[in-house]
Amino acid sequence: MPPPPPPGGGYTPGSYVPPAPMGYTPGAMAYAGVRTDGLAVASLILGIVGIVCCLGVVLGPVAAIMGFISRQRVASSGGTLGGGGLALAGLILGVVAFFLSAALILFLVLSASRSTAT
Repeated sequence: MPPPPPPGGGYTPGSYVPPAPMGYTPGAMAYAGVRTDGLAVASLILGIVGIVCCLGVVLGPVAAIMGFISRQRVASSGGTLGGGGLALAGLILGVVAFFLSAALILFLVLSASRSTAT
């Protein structure tokens, strides 16, 4: 008959002890993704707001300038900044917003002057 197990959970000095569980060991450092330029996002938002809210006379040039500057920053960043398409869209929307608002203002002024002339 085998001897009874010793008190204390069965640990006997000199017996096999399993290794401690290993935590997460990260492999190679992951590369950070390309960041989107904040000016590109702001240019796009201002271009959209300029068209939707008919504030293109004020916001249109701001969106176009910000889009132009952002495209230069993306091009000169060497691939660390993204958002060139957003910047181009903001630039185009800014120009369109300006011309649409200017045409609307011109139309309203001309139609008001014709209605008061008769």
